[in-house]
Amino acid sequence: MKKVKICGITNLEDALVAVRAGADALGFVFYPESPRYITPQKAKDIVKRLPPFIEKVGLFVNVDKDEIEFTCKESGMSLAQIHFDVSDTFLTDLKIPYIRVVRAKCKEDIVKFGDEYRIVDAFVQSYGGEGKRIDKNWFTGVDCSRIIVAGGLNSSNLKELEEFDFYGFDVSSGVEKSKGIKDKKLVYEFIKEAKNC
Repeated sequence: MKKVKICGITNLEDALVAVRAGADALGFVFYPESPRYITPQKAKDIVKRLPPFIEKVGLFVNVDKDEIEFTCKESGMSLAQIHFDVSDTFLTDLKIPYIRVVRAKCKEDIVKFGDEYRIVDAFVQSYGGEGKRIDKNWFTGVDCSRIIVAGGLNSSNLKELEEFDFYGFDVSSGVEKSKGIKDKKLVYEFIKEAKNC
C-alpha cells in the first residue's frame, strides 16, 4: 500500500483531518518565504496533539545543519526534508534522519540518488507548492520503488500513475482550498485514491 504525506500543515484541524483520513506523514514547512510557513513553536503545539506512529517531516530550504537539527528538536520533527542542494558530507554530518528532495528539471534527474528513498518533485523557483507536474513519461523504465512523487497531484490524476511502482505520494496544493488551508473532502479523496493505487 502506498505511503501518503500531506504537506504544508499549518493548523491542528488540518493535521487531525489528514491523520483520520489515513495519512502516514505530515509535512511542516520551515521556510519563511512559503505561504505555508509555520513557526517551530506552532508546529510543536500541533505535534503534541498527534497520535503515535505518524511521521512528522520538517521541510527546510537553504539553511545550515545546526538550524535543521535545532528546529527539528524544538518542534518534534522525526524527519528532515532537505529541499535544496547539499553535499554528501552535509547529510552525513546531520544528526537527524533525513530525506532528500530531487527538484527534477529533466528525465535524468529522476534517477539521481537511486539507491536512496527520495522525494521527486517538479522544479519550480519557489521550492514546491505550485502544483506543477512532472512529465510522467520521465518515469518509464525507471525503478520507482524508492520514489515518493510530488508536484501537481490530486485525486483525479493519481490513476495516471498506477503503472509506476512509486513508494508513495506527497501532496500539498492538490488538497487545499487556499494556500496553507486544507480541504477536508479533498484530503479524504486523495488519500483514498492513493491507497488504492
